[in-house]
Amino acid sequence: MTALDRYVRLESEALWRAAADEQRRDVSISFGDATLVIADATGRPLAHWSLPALIRQNPDEVPAIYAPDEDASEILEIADTTMIEAIEEVRKALAKARPKPGKLRHWLTAGLIILSLALAIFWLPGALTRQTLAVVPTSKRSEIGVEMLGYLQIQTGAACKAPRADAAARRLAQRLFGPMTVTQIIVVPDLRQGALALPGDLIVLDYEVLQLSDDPAVAAGFILASHAALADVDPLESLLRQEGLGTTFRLLTTGEIPSEILQSNVAALAQNDVTTPDPGRLRRVLADAEIPQGPYLTTIDARTGTMPDLGTDPLAERSIPLILQDSDWVSLQNICNI
Repeated sequence: MTALDRYVRLESEALWRAAADEQRRDVSISFGDATLVIADATGRPLAHWSLPALIRQNPDEVPAIYAPDEDASEILEIADTTMIEAIEEVRKALAKARPKPGKLRHWLTAGLIILSLALAIFWLPGALTRQTLAVVPTSKRSEIGVEMLGYLQIQTGAACKAPRADAAARRLAQRLFGPMTVTQIIVVPDLRQGALALPGDLIVLDYEVLQLSDDPAVAAGFILASHAALADVDPLESLLRQEGLGTTFRLLTTGEIPSEILQSNVAALAQNDVTTPDPGRLRRVLADAEIPQGPYLTTIDARTGTMPDLGTDPLAERSIPLILQDSDWVSLQNICNI
């Protein structure tokens, strides 16, 4: 039962002034539907005042004087304390039940702020990174990759170079990725991952990998595995996610990444563990390049203690095309000794 329900039958006498220039007159008052009904002696309604809008002119005084609005040209004087208490209780109950536009507005504003913050924290960085990666031209990726390679050599030692060996590396890249490939294979003296892909189609190969076996399929496996890992971890994407919105926005708007950021990122990259690509993807990549699994798997197991499960080698019963001429392979194996 509401407060209004309890007092629906309550009536009282009062003095009512209809206007500032009129005399007060005796009336009876009772509760209507959220209103105070003012009636004459015959019960004929003279006015209906909104209970929530009532304004008490003299709080805590008796008789209580009420007005229906701020103007107060119309007033009602009530001496019955029971009716006064009832009016006050009903007014408070109705006021609590009314919608609070201000409170709703505050909740909506707070909700929008929280939503905006959530978007800024969780959605915006990823969306901005994806957009940036989509618009960075190949030439800029190559430029970034070359600069990263320069910093990487601080950790690995200078890239090994020799005309015949460089030509052999180009032929190996064409054998693995197709005759029109722009992928470059760069050999360095010491790279803990074995092979590492950088932006701009650069694959850095550890010289030791060339010494692990006389079978070029081992080196080919490391190169293909690093390339396959790009599908899971784009080195440029990793850099942008690590460095945050500022670096991403700068690359998007100016096409530049500060050198100190590239240098620190490469220093950390050089210390990372080997990134193992998805086994199913690696299996397909090896098969597409016609490189047998066995030599690579045996060597990666000996080097890292882990061997990805690639399933049955689809090339097991097939003749493998020549990977490199013996002269090219020997030149490549000796690239850091020249």
